[in-house]
Amino acid sequence: MAEELNILNKLEALKEIRSKTIQLEKLKHKIRLEVECKESEEKCLGEYKSEMELLLQEKMAHVEELRQIHADINVMENVIKQAEEERNKSLEFAKRLHEDYIPLKGYIDKLRGEIGLHGLPDLHEEDVILTPDYFEKQKIEWQTEPQEPVVPQSLSLPAAAAQHLQVARNKNERPQPTSFRQQPPPMKSCLSCHQQIHRNAPICPLCKAKSRSRNPKKPKRKTDE
Repeated sequence: MAEELNILNKLEALKEIRSKTIQLEKLKHKIRLEVECKESEEKCLGEYKSEMELLLQEKMAHVEELRQIHADINVMENVIKQAEEERNKSLEFAKRLHEDYIPLKGYIDKLRGEIGLHGLPDLHEEDVILTPDYFEKQKIEWQTEPQEPVVPQSLSLPAAAAQHLQVARNKNERPQPTSFRQQPPPMKSCLSCHQQIHRNAPICPLCKAKSRSRNPKKPKRKTDE
């Protein structure tokens, strides 16, 4: 009787061992799945951080490009202002010379008429540009010129950023804007929405789909039996 009881106890122990062993294997399987998911997410996280770094670099490149554009705008504004000043000076000087020319020509024509000679031709007869109303017409045209667009204050460059872009202007030389332009980043087509995204993007910023070639799918978790 005692031997039978001992055998029953062993059988019960074996049953308990088997049940707990199955439970242990299930836990072990779940642990493996979670570790695999963790490794997969860690790999994706590294790719996401790399993509974020690339996007930040691209952002800074565009910021620098925008700063350079406004530096070019400042340079051209200075060039336009100096060109207008030179134009105004030339016109005023030409106008004073014209005021001296008119009475002198009239006096010469009078002397020529006294001896039977024809008067000298007028300026507009020799040069079609110099019409009788040329100088007054120029002032009217300048007053009707369109105003330059105003650059928002928030986008204006600090004065120190444009100090190195000095205007070296003379009669035969005009400063040229610097030619810094950022090249467009390499692109690829998203396999889900077919939109153009960054070539190194592990996830589409539009449809949030992961790249099939770089991010493997997570293993499916088995349900508990």
